[in-house]
Amino acid sequence: MASALAEIKRDTLFLDPQDIERSFSWELAVKTLRATYGSAVSDAMFPPRTMARGNGLWLRTLSGVLPDGNVMGAKLIAANIRNGRASYLIPLFDQETAELIALLDGNNITGFRTAATTALAIDTLASPGPVSVGVLGTGFEARNHLRALAAVREISSVTVFSPSPGSRENFVREMASTGLVVGNADSARSVVESGCNVLICAARSRGEQPLFEGEWLRPGTTVASIGSTLPEQREVDPVTIERASLIVADMPDEVSHDTGDMRAARAAGIPFEQKLASLADLIGGRCAGRQSHADILLYKSVGAALQDIAVAAACVEQATRLGLGTPLPRTIRPVLK
Repeated sequence: MASALAEIKRDTLFLDPQDIERSFSWELAVKTLRATYGSAVSDAMFPPRTMARGNGLWLRTLSGVLPDGNVMGAKLIAANIRNGRASYLIPLFDQETAELIALLDGNNITGFRTAATTALAIDTLASPGPVSVGVLGTGFEARNHLRALAAVREISSVTVFSPSPGSRENFVREMASTGLVVGNADSARSVVESGCNVLICAARSRGEQPLFEGEWLRPGTTVASIGSTLPEQREVDPVTIERASLIVADMPDEVSHDTGDMRAARAAGIPFEQKLASLADLIGGRCAGRQSHADILLYKSVGAALQDIAVAAACVEQATRLGLGTPLPRTIRPVLK
């Protein structure tokens, strides 16, 4: 006998990349993430991600329940490595009615939430006042991170390096539209030693070697590393991890055990577990951030369901207010249990 179906109160809203871009702002994303990370977030609300694997295939699932009582959801990433293709999907459900309230293109959300979370971390960890920024990398993530940080902090100067002079020139031209004047450096060392007090690492290094040497860092630097999320990837070296007074991670266990940077530090005999803290504890006031202007602080990110779901929910709310998105003609109906 089939189960009875509940009545639905709202259509499912589909947001494509254009809808998401029109409903998104860096200020909204950072504000939303600050509120969510500052809430009572438990491990049960955001369990570890899972990965189903086949022959050159994988399906990754990040799921979570927001602490505000409104939305729960997931991000699904389906990839065919043989064909070099991937699809990102975010479904959101109403916590009270279990209705499917929205489907979103998760690719855009992923790029936005990573940079917005980093901006939140840097804003909390960096010394007060305008920041001088060094950027290693000129791709999509590097551009987004600079835009996100500019939304929450005054930036006094920017210097960038990547191995391709053409990519650096394109980066400088594109960032000029934001009002930022970007210096074009000819080496990673020039960036690190340029006088920057914030260093954003957003590039896959060649040969999976660290992007810079930790001994180059000036006292007081806040380092953000977002491009080394797997055991075979590297961005920062063991010296950076040793010099850091505090290491903040969005997913501390994954950062500690599943990233190449931390594995290399552990293999080098550098202890870091006692100075590793969660971003939730930092934003929630359970962990002290910068203690001295001379402290070197490190933020490492692998991405988290909290970021995807919180930013996606904020975009849906804004899109609804602006009349954006496509209501689907049919949807699933919750089953009465």
